[in-house]
Amino acid sequence: MAFSAELQDEVNLLLQFDLSSTLAGLKVHSKASPTAIAAAQRLFQKGLVDHVDGGYLTALGREAAEHVQAAQRILQAD
Repeated sequence: MAFSAELQDEVNLLLQFDLSSTLAGLKVHSKASPTAIAAAQRLFQKGLVDHVDGGYLTALGREAAEHVQAAQRILQAD
């Protein structure tokens, strides 16, 4: 089963979080692409971020971002 376009957009947002600090959040501005805005809203609805426009990762969001970023590193390895 392939990822839907919406799920891909959510994964792409999770890839942008800096996991080296819990003080680093992500702000999806109103001028961002409609797909990025919608993805941030879905991540908020799923409880992965603390604001509808991104914000900080929740505990569950951090776990998801760690897994997504680890998968990216593994799949991009030479």
